[in-house]
Order: sequence, then structure tokens, then C-alpha cells
Amino acid sequence: MTSGRTVHVIGAGLAGLSAAVALTRQGARVIVHEAAPRAGGRCRSYYDRTLGQTIDNGNHFVFSGNQAVRRYLQVLGTADRLEGPSHADFAFHDLRDGSRWTLAVNDSPLPWWVLDPRRRTPGTSLGEHMALARLALSRPGSATIADRVDSHGTFWDRVVDPMMLAVLNCPPAEGSAWLAGRFLRESFARGGRACRTMVAVPNLDAVFIDPALTWLNTRNVQVRFGARLRGLVMEGDHVTALDFGAGEEALGGATVVLAVPPWVAGELIRELVVPDRFCSILNAHFACAPPPGARTITALIGGTAQWVVCHPDRISITISGADDVIDEDREALAARIWKDIVPMLGLDTPMPTWQIVKERRATFAATPMQDARRPSTRTRWRNLFLAGDWTQTGLPATIEGALRSGEAAARLAVAS
Repeated sequence: MTSGRTVHVIGAGLAGLSAAVALTRQGARVIVHEAAPRAGGRCRSYYDRTLGQTIDNGNHFVFSGNQAVRRYLQVLGTADRLEGPSHADFAFHDLRDGSRWTLAVNDSPLPWWVLDPRRRTPGTSLGEHMALARLALSRPGSATIADRVDSHGTFWDRVVDPMMLAVLNCPPAEGSAWLAGRFLRESFARGGRACRTMVAVPNLDAVFIDPALTWLNTRNVQVRFGARLRGLVMEGDHVTALDFGAGEEALGGATVVLAVPPWVAGELIRELVVPDRFCSILNAHFACAPPPGARTITALIGGTAQWVVCHPDRISITISGADDVIDEDREALAARIWKDIVPMLGLDTPMPTWQIVKERRATFAATPMQDARRPSTRTRWRNLFLAGDWTQTGLPATIEGALRSGEAAARLAVAS
């Protein structure tokens, strides 16, 4: 199906780029407006002069079973630039007692791995893992993860807490059981083939952002950088004009996909209910090549660092739900994180050159209350649609959710 309509996409983060690509494929005339001087939003790479390296702002993981990620990258021709293990093996290191283990999920959807104590987390039982099945069956509502799973003991400390903190980016006990369940149904419930943890190589820009801009450019899609939307003009059930600060620009029957952060959307549309509580993520990068044989991704328990990612030229760590540490002294925090890394990797070197990157409003807080504030893609204005991982995708704030939201907005914009 093709469409000759004009669609203005406001925002060139992943949701906006996904919408622009999908709209262009359906024959729409697309114009992208981005307030920043570059695309990518919270999913970006940059050259860090302190490190002397190009780094991602954070360790953004995707799963091998993410369908929107696969569709998007196949169009761009970069699907082969996601790298990860051949099987869904999750390495853990508990700094409190030095123990290490691998949670090894079998490839098929039938979860026989939970029957084998050697494949499970030490100190956990088959019965405790059944709680994840109950969590996966959660429905939308006010239930939290702690309402579905016992939030005390080894199973919580070594399985539920690190997994759900990474997925929801908020204190897991407060996290939405519905969103946690949706994650489980789309990953572990589909077997190991769907939940291999993948990273973009060499970086996010090279896989998700620059190829999209090139793809759009070759199809004559205009991308206007430095174009901050100041206002929307509404008449009745339509948006009639856009204001970028130099006067109103009449839409003349065009459609708008608003793919901006929730706080920006809330300022532009005062009556729109959006998430209003956010959680931070902190990433630290160390200019130090990991030792030979180091695992690409390891989860740490009992320390400040949570996930350690070994790149060829650096070691990066992620702290999700980082509100408690984000305002600490940077150098002291880097030293504490490095102290966590040393025993895990068996290093015996002084702390190398480092960089800390903070995202204070990285994601909406994935609690039941905040999930209830997520708006749908469709608005009461017939030519205005929303996109972003903060819209009602049915998923936590993830790359997969952002890309799906763009696809959904594109479908509705073409059909309107």
C-alpha cells in the first residue's frame, strides 16, 4: 500500500527514525524535524576526548528475539552488526562471596533448563522459578513484581532483582508486574533463541542511527536539525499548523507524528497525560582492554556496578536505577566502580582513564502508576499520533518498544 500524504515526524530518536522509515516505505512524503544538532536521542554514540575513543552513551542491549529491532535493521542492512553469544548464557559474579555461575537457558521454548540445578542460579529451586511463570501471566493493573514474587532471599537477590532492575530501570519491588511479565513472555518464555543478549558493533550510531539517516537521505527525506517545535495549533479535531519559532507553518492536510520525550509532549499538549516520574542510568567507561577470554557481558551482584561489558578497547559498566549514586563525586564513584571490576576480571592495574555518562531521565519509572499514565498512539486529534518508548507499547522503556511505537504511529498516520 502506498500513500501520497505528507507526514511531519517531530523527533529523530529511535521512535522518530522508526516512524520515518516505515512511512517512507509506505510511500508517504516525510519531513523529520529534530531539535538537537544530531539524531539518536538517548541512543547515541560520540567521540570522547578524555578517553580518545568513540563510545556509546550507555550499554544498550537488545535481545535476539526482538522483532521490531530485526525488522528495522533488516531494512537498513545492519542486522549482521548485532553481536552476542551463540546461546543464552548469562554470566554472574557475586562480589560478596566471590562466587560465579552461568544461568544457561536452553534454545527451545520448553524450559527444561529450570530442571537442571547446574543451569540455574546456585541456591535457587525449581519451585521458585515457577514464580516467574506466574509473573509472566500478569495482566495490566496495579500489581507490582513484589506482589507476585517473594522479594526476600537468594532467588530475589540473584535472579529477580538484577534481571528486573536492568529491564525496568526502577526498584524491582515497585516495578509493574504487567510490564515484567510482558518482557518474560517475549524473551525467556520463547526459549534461549529469543533471549540472547546482543550489542551493537562497533557502536549504536553505526548500527541504528547513521544507516537510517543514509537510508532516508537516499529516498529524498528531509531531516531538519536544530528545529525545535515550539507549539502545535489545533482547530477542532485537527492540528492545523506547527510553530518552530519563526511563525506558524500551515499543515495543509498533512499528518504529524510526535516522537519527543514525554515531558516535551506534555508541554506541547497540556491536556495530555504522560509519565511524570523518571529513573536515571549511569554508565562508566574505562580505557582499558579487557583480559583475554573475558566474557562480553557479566552481571555483578553486591557491588556498585551492575553490568560489565567488555569491548575490545575498553570496559564499560551500567548502573540502572542509579538515582542513589548519580549525584556522587565522579572520581570517587569511578574508583568505587573500578574496585568492583578488578576482582571480576582478575586485573592488577591502577584505575585507567575513565569517563562517566549520566542520563538523569533515562526512562519513565516502570511502576503500575506510571504505566497507567502512558498514552496510546492515537490522540483525539485525527492527524496527530504519538511515538516513543513512553507511549503504551505494552513493554518497558526499551529499544524494542521505541521502534514498535514508531511502526504503530506510521500505520495509523498512513491510514488516517
